[in-house]
Amino acid sequence: MADRSYLRLGSFQDIETFQNYLQKLGLEIPCDSLIESGAASPLAQPIRFKDIYIGNRFTVQPMEGWDGAADGKPTENVFRRWRRFGRSGAKLIWGGEAAAVRHDGRANPNQLIIDETTRDEMARLRDALAEEHRKAAGSEDGLLIGLQLTHSGRYSRPDAGGPKPAILYRHPILDRRLGLSADYPLLTDSEIRELIECFHRSARIAREIGFDFVDVKHCHGYLGHEFLSAHTREGDYGGSFENRTRFLREVAEGIRSEAPGLKIGVRLSAFDSVPYRPDPDLSRPGRPGPGVPEPYEQLLPYRWGFGVNPHNPVEPDLIEAERFMSLLRDLDIQLVNLTAGSPYYNPHIQRPALYPPSDGYQPPEDPLAGVARQIQAVRTLKERFPDLLIVGTGYTYLQDFLPHVAQAVVRAGWADSVGLGRMILSYPEMPLDVLQGNPLHHKQVCRTFSDCTTAPRNGLPSGCYPLDGFYKRSEEGERLRKIKAKRA
Repeated sequence: MADRSYLRLGSFQDIETFQNYLQKLGLEIPCDSLIESGAASPLAQPIRFKDIYIGNRFTVQPMEGWDGAADGKPTENVFRRWRRFGRSGAKLIWGGEAAAVRHDGRANPNQLIIDETTRDEMARLRDALAEEHRKAAGSEDGLLIGLQLTHSGRYSRPDAGGPKPAILYRHPILDRRLGLSADYPLLTDSEIRELIECFHRSARIAREIGFDFVDVKHCHGYLGHEFLSAHTREGDYGGSFENRTRFLREVAEGIRSEAPGLKIGVRLSAFDSVPYRPDPDLSRPGRPGPGVPEPYEQLLPYRWGFGVNPHNPVEPDLIEAERFMSLLRDLDIQLVNLTAGSPYYNPHIQRPALYPPSDGYQPPEDPLAGVARQIQAVRTLKERFPDLLIVGTGYTYLQDFLPHVAQAVVRAGWADSVGLGRMILSYPEMPLDVLQGNPLHHKQVCRTFSDCTTAPRNGLPSGCYPLDGFYKRSEEGERLRKIKAKRA
């Protein structure tokens, strides 16, 4: 059960109540009182950016389902999810979901892979999304579809036998959590170079089968993100900022050579924090305590994060994020999707929610504070880099008031596009309903129950088990209810 000191947004009856609550909390989250529809809506305005044309201001975030086949090919469940992404009416599809560039980089045994063996099925998957979008929106005009390329690094679990982390450096907290010994091997520079070639190959295939861009994933604790925090690593890929970004530069260089014309994007955790855990003094059986940082006082200055104040690592610091964005501009990488933190060790920063996943903790702050933190970081970076096309993140917790905030953010120029993740699982048609002026279907609005995270943490596919009847009535839904009942 959630901490009742934080009000449930679902209980707010009108926009004025929500706006007053924001004011009471002292949070700077812009919020329009009325939603505009039709061609005049800020959210309906197309984005024309150099050689990029995107038909509206909604983005579907990468939403991995943990439901591909053992060989990395999409199953019918994956096709269903991607068709729903297309049905959303959003004109920017940021990757559909993360696809591993090779088997050992999968985050779970059911993650998609993009290589020669999956080429045809991945092409059909992309086409299925586009076809569904055509049916819902009337045309593919302004539709930009990308594929997120990834290696899961520290969180690799490619086979059913258990985790097989691939790490770049020793992390004093995360190594302990993962049970890694002091002599656990690090990826060598030569192994990194081999991996970079896999990114080149996967990007070439993505271009050949019709994707408009690839995202070189740099977020949420996976390998690309870990490169950015490899301050303590020796060799060509650690230590200095130049070395910590060498991976991105070499991946981008190879993509431009092997897949000319393919656009490149980066989803970036712009800031992080130390790992959190449930407060041991307030935890009870079946009910974790509120999140507290792992003890870090003996680790100062903190050298295992990106976008954190090394002298106070629970505080964001955007200095290196700005430096990274400057690099993206120099590399002519125009598409940037900003997020924060990691679902594995500080989920309240990455995806604010009132109800924690099974391996999480109660929110240590009103989740709206997490929403505001991400909105303000995106605002700062957009103001600093107006020549980059920037997608914002963290909106789902706003629930029924999401359109009001999204419209205000876009109107103010704080972000170019509003990214929707969990909301699309429960309510894929929300963007189209907002753009067409239709009333929201309140019973489909995501309430951040976190079942879409709890399920995969227990070996089940991700999906909206509370609100999507397909998952709610499934065998997996029954198994999830039993798992949660045992822990209650």
